[in-house]
Amino acid sequence: MSPTHFRCDVSDGIATLRLDRPDRKNPLTFDSYAELRDWFRAQPYDDTVKAVVFGSNGGNFCSGGDVHDIIGPLTKMSMKELLAFTRMTGDLVKAMIHCGKPVIAAVDGVCVGAGAIVAMASDLRIATPEARTAFLFTRVGLAGCDMGACAMLPRLIGQGRAAELLYTGRAMSAEEGATWGFFNRVVDRDALEDTAQEMARRIAAGPTFGHMMTKTMLNQEWSMSLDQAIEAEAQAQAICMQTQDFTRAYNAFVAKEKPVFEGD
Repeated sequence: MSPTHFRCDVSDGIATLRLDRPDRKNPLTFDSYAELRDWFRAQPYDDTVKAVVFGSNGGNFCSGGDVHDIIGPLTKMSMKELLAFTRMTGDLVKAMIHCGKPVIAAVDGVCVGAGAIVAMASDLRIATPEARTAFLFTRVGLAGCDMGACAMLPRLIGQGRAAELLYTGRAMSAEEGATWGFFNRVVDRDALEDTAQEMARRIAAGPTFGHMMTKTMLNQEWSMSLDQAIEAEAQAQAICMQTQDFTRAYNAFVAKEKPVFEGD
């Protein structure tokens, strides 16, 4: 795919995505929502991409749904049209979860509304000290339960902290986000891009089939009992043991070499 409503650069197995309206702090539109959903939906079938970096642009990550292009039109839609829209936004999150590739959010500056959801739906999150993350939905008269926020955010930062952010819509600082477990690390703005790309390169050099299984289990086991999770992991690991990458790792260990994984 060659997207038209966001930037996508693929190099050495790493796809770097950026919303591309820096003058507006990179808001989402109906078109960019749909195109991002479709791009992530296509990823399970694209072996050229091994890891994804969702980056910032112009000092900001994403300012959420565009006030003029989305919020205004929503006030004039029928219930059927509104439900189609909210299902589409949720489908973006589901597509990110089921894309089979680790996703790293590189968050700088404004990261609010649906932008905060995109960061939340990523597997790993790196921030700058300038990052400000807010789930703004109650501040525009809506509920905080948008795009899976009430299910996913408490699992990342705890029920009480999630409730505070979702009820008040206040911004979470980068320091808070790191302390609470939302961000994996905080780095200087000048180091954000390199840090995210280095993390992506390290992941891309690993066993991509194994990473797909890891991501699948991380998400599927939310709804499993412990016994079910242990059994599911036994089956997943047995499948991974049939891959050539598992054999390569063993042979490299015996030869005292570093394994070179090929994803099969």
